[in-house]
Amino acid sequence: MTEPEVLGARFRDGTADAVRLVYEEYSSMVYSIALRTLRNTADAEDVTQQVFVSAWRSRDRFDPQRAPIGAWLSGITRYAVADALRRRARDRSDLAEAEDAPGPDRTDEIVDQVVVAQALVELGPPQQDVLELAFFERLTHTEIAERMDLPLGTVKSHINRGLRRLRTRMEGSHASR
Repeated sequence: MTEPEVLGARFRDGTADAVRLVYEEYSSMVYSIALRTLRNTADAEDVTQQVFVSAWRSRDRFDPQRAPIGAWLSGITRYAVADALRRRARDRSDLAEAEDAPGPDRTDEIVDQVVVAQALVELGPPQQDVLELAFFERLTHTEIAERMDLPLGTVKSHINRGLRRLRTRMEGSHASR
């Protein structure tokens, strides 16, 4: 057997140092093929990695008597480059569609957020503090009581009154639209 055939057989058998040797021997060839077609170093590097991972995973299908390992890797590279070109075309198509499509109208949502933020400020402490802990920090009533050193019933009352005042404020803002 020639040296490439021995290396190919060791790679197929999963010999640990064979992976390193095959990579050292053939990575520049794989990278060059990918770079020449893709014309992008990052894409070529990704394809090179994909080729060697794919080769390692499918090494049981490699027959060193049928073809040298370099030719086998070259075939895997051609498929990986074709996949990268298809992904690139699909990404460009998706981007073009996204640029052409109108974005969702978030005007009402943004207005509601501003109104809620303002209404919380107008509540003032301690209702503002309790509601912010409950909704923004997602604390339970018990956790709020412990953090603010208040009785649990007082925390629940502040939340209840604060929510009623916020509801009144929000209903008023929706009526004005």
